[in-house]
Amino acid sequence: MIRALDLDRRLLLKAGALGAGALAMPAGAALAKTSGFTHNVASGEPGPDRMMLWTRYLPIGGGEARIEAEVSEDAGFARIVRGGTVSCGPERDHTAKLVVEGLAPGRTYHYRFRAPDGSLSPVGRTRTLPDGQVRRFGIGIFSCANLPFGWFNAYAHAAGREDIDLMVHLGDYLYEYQAGSYPSSKLALAERVIAPAHELVALADYRARFAAYRSDPDLQRLHQYFPMVMMWDDHESANNAWRDGAQNHQDASEGAWAVRKAAAMRAYREWLPVGEESWQSYQIGDLATLFRPETRLIGRSMPIGLGTALAQGGDVGAALAAFRDGPWRDSSRTMLGLEQEGWLAEGLARSRRAGTRWQILAQQVIMGELSLSPKVAEWMLEKASPEGKQTIALHLAASEAGLPINFDAWGGFPAARRRLLAASTGADADLIVLSGDSHNGWAFDLDLDGMPAGVEFAGHSVSSPGYESAFPFIDPRDMAGDLVAHNRQLRWADTSRRGYLTIELTPERATGEWLFMDTIRERSTILAGRHAMTVRAGARRLTAET
Repeated sequence: MIRALDLDRRLLLKAGALGAGALAMPAGAALAKTSGFTHNVASGEPGPDRMMLWTRYLPIGGGEARIEAEVSEDAGFARIVRGGTVSCGPERDHTAKLVVEGLAPGRTYHYRFRAPDGSLSPVGRTRTLPDGQVRRFGIGIFSCANLPFGWFNAYAHAAGREDIDLMVHLGDYLYEYQAGSYPSSKLALAERVIAPAHELVALADYRARFAAYRSDPDLQRLHQYFPMVMMWDDHESANNAWRDGAQNHQDASEGAWAVRKAAAMRAYREWLPVGEESWQSYQIGDLATLFRPETRLIGRSMPIGLGTALAQGGDVGAALAAFRDGPWRDSSRTMLGLEQEGWLAEGLARSRRAGTRWQILAQQVIMGELSLSPKVAEWMLEKASPEGKQTIALHLAASEAGLPINFDAWGGFPAARRRLLAASTGADADLIVLSGDSHNGWAFDLDLDGMPAGVEFAGHSVSSPGYESAFPFIDPRDMAGDLVAHNRQLRWADTSRRGYLTIELTPERATGEWLFMDTIRERSTILAGRHAMTVRAGARRLTAET
């Protein structure tokens, strides 16, 4: 077993181990119509009596236009029951959103937009949230869709399902990197072209990248057929972002972070069916309250990691221990910010007081405790360079000191995580945490001081590569098995396949199912496998689905 005494500080510096961590993911379509309804339709922000409708309309020659929305109970629009008008123009990149109210709960509607010249958008389908007693509800969960890495087959597969009521996107809807960086030009599919070719910094850049992603036919169909609840993670702005900066933002060459962050947030809200609220909740009858927080750009404190631990010099083991007992556990550091923490705590309590069965936290990054195991480190060492060996040794020493593998997730904010779980257990909530970001699939039993506090279903990516790309010489089954054996809260893992996650809710149980696509290098909806786990009402512990 490698000990801190074996570490050489110069090699660590050369390896870049003082950054976010070498074991994290790298830090680094068809063209749309040029006029008319350029990017299909979408819906979101659902309620029992309302829905937000979205489209983009570009008149010939540009300029402002006023378009009309029509909502019908049938696909043929024989009986239009609701509608409205909305302007779209260059101020909002010709995108348009409006909220239609007065709808019936738990009902499927069809909608379309009509342009001033009489032309029609594609017909969308959406469904309001149910009210009162609910016996079943299905949710599809997605994250981490990098267009040049491959086709969005997960979106295509989900778009054809009839057993899902709501789609949830947990972030990394797009990536901000310049073409040829992530993925490299060698790994990028030639057909999957992004615009602009440079890294996103200005408002026009983010808008153009959204236009490229939203031209994908499978993503368009998913939005067209289902309402979606969604929130950004980091790559909609910049890698490993926090409220005052990001890992790959440089003020000197890219301007003020506040300007870039505002541009990213604006483009996101223009191009997607989302409201202006930074956090929101959605009531699914008496079955569930879905909380959609913001974990990245509003309240997140400055990141710290092993670089902070080693910055003071001296013995590495002592430095890790001091970091663990000091900065890492600092109670002032937040993921949500104190205002949002209070909102969520009150929301959990209010949901339980109302008799709601499940409290679902649809957020971005892994909450369960996850650290590097000695066996996985041993496998990595077999192929590592001298610098890599030092990096792996550092992470193993950190693991032995009780520190996490990823400081950009809730593992980097243990006091904030504890406050959240304490609020949940204090409310007697049946907590289900949904997570994305890691590109891999995970299932955790969450606890507080050894007592069950809830469960976590962490979804794998739509197309972004997972641990299998960083460590191709390790059998993914061996890696997953050893990580599960080493980490007390981790119940199951998959570290090699792409796809999406679903949650089926009933009053008696909630079942998460990971669906694995056969490929992303060509268009296909063939599945290569699936895995399911269940939590029963009141248990706050996962069981394998049979």
